[in-house]
Amino acid sequence: MNKKRLWEILPGFVSWNIILFLFWGGYFFPEVTAYAILAFEVFWVYKGISLVVAAGMSYLRIQAAERLDWMGEVKEFGDFKKVRHVILLMVANEPADVYKKTLEALAQQTFPLKQLAVVMATEGRFPDGAAECEKLRKTLGKKFGDYIVSVHPANIVGEIKGKSSNEAWAAKEAKRFLVDEKGYDIKYMTVTSNDADAILHRQYFAYLTFKFLDDPNRYMKFWQPAIVFYNNIWRIPAPNRVVNTFSNIWQVSLLMRKDRLVNFSNYTASLFMIDQVGYWDTDVIPEDYRIFFKAFFKLDGRVEVEPIFLPSSADAAESTSTWRTFVNDYEQKKRWAWGVSDIPLFIKWYLKEPRVSFFNKSIRIFRLLEDHIMWPVYWFFITMGVTISTLVNPNFSRTTIGYMLPKFSSTILSVTTIFLLFLLIFEFRQRPKPSERKFIKMLLAPLELIWMPVVGFFFGALPGLDAHTRLMLGRYLEYRVTEKIA
Repeated sequence: MNKKRLWEILPGFVSWNIILFLFWGGYFFPEVTAYAILAFEVFWVYKGISLVVAAGMSYLRIQAAERLDWMGEVKEFGDFKKVRHVILLMVANEPADVYKKTLEALAQQTFPLKQLAVVMATEGRFPDGAAECEKLRKTLGKKFGDYIVSVHPANIVGEIKGKSSNEAWAAKEAKRFLVDEKGYDIKYMTVTSNDADAILHRQYFAYLTFKFLDDPNRYMKFWQPAIVFYNNIWRIPAPNRVVNTFSNIWQVSLLMRKDRLVNFSNYTASLFMIDQVGYWDTDVIPEDYRIFFKAFFKLDGRVEVEPIFLPSSADAAESTSTWRTFVNDYEQKKRWAWGVSDIPLFIKWYLKEPRVSFFNKSIRIFRLLEDHIMWPVYWFFITMGVTISTLVNPNFSRTTIGYMLPKFSSTILSVTTIFLLFLLIFEFRQRPKPSERKFIKMLLAPLELIWMPVVGFFFGALPGLDAHTRLMLGRYLEYRVTEKIA
């Protein structure tokens, strides 16, 4: 067995053994297990407090950024007219109305549209996408400085079909057309990875231009907006709304945590840097973390992610029925959890790049391991830890620590609930208002939180365990495009 397979087995082996410890530890070492559960719950309170502080500060920064005239700030730079922003709008088999809305939103940007180059990055395996994008050329396409329809060939040997390989193709096409043929200065260009459904704030490119021109290290940066799933928040079933509520809070809070912040889903980078590191890899499914760590290690650990305190609103996973929406959401979370498959490569880079600061790369890898390995574990310890330890060893509940464990646990988790309420207030204030027909859903939204234990398992722990177990057994995941509803 080679080293790569050993590293692939490790995350699932560790996560499964931590979960199973609740069973065998509760039976053989009940007191040790009880203290482990309490320690874990205290750590959970700490994470809850940190999350509240970070999310609260981010929400305040977002409100301030939305009020500021970023284009006015940009005009203070004498060279702002040299800047060109390339937007890779990733198109697969989504209904045309989905990316048409995204283009319409891009046309509302406060930054000069003639300095935006839109690349409709279509897939050859879905030929209707290119045809529909060409139809938009004479209407929405002409509003921008450049409008390119790229077609990613369907059967390139060695590639994995998906977003990463399509991004690499589209970005190279953009560079060939805009830099090599038209002569734009690559050092004044950015490239934005934009999902077909992702609606950027109207000031995004003005804000981004200010950050780009104001930063002497602009060629070592990714820029990340707050990813929120608001486009269809009032249309999806209540359990999925709860899932996405906590996803929104987490993504917003990360903007204040530069030690944790890694570009995710929709983000921007200097095109010069992306060209320098060799573009996105074509043999992977998770592309966002991969391109960050690829750049991070290739450029000696100098690459960072800068927050853009503006929202990027996307569609939550949805389908044509409640059950299919559940399946779609589960599959999306499993694909996100499949980022664990990159750990062997990142550890290889960690060990083989001595020029990168030991402290910097160690913090990055530690955070990555913590987030991925603990992904399926949290739910079992927080929700079921006390119950499992009591069920496997009923006699333990008659001891002093066994009798007090549920009381201690309840008190600790009650503290977490208080902080949770603050987070929900922040999140609810940011949501778009529902139509009158769906207004009752907004009033009942606090009651939907009763779904938390259930959705935490089915859309958190279970897809995480699924991804870990598949990787551990060598049953590799194929890219699955998340279904979109127009």
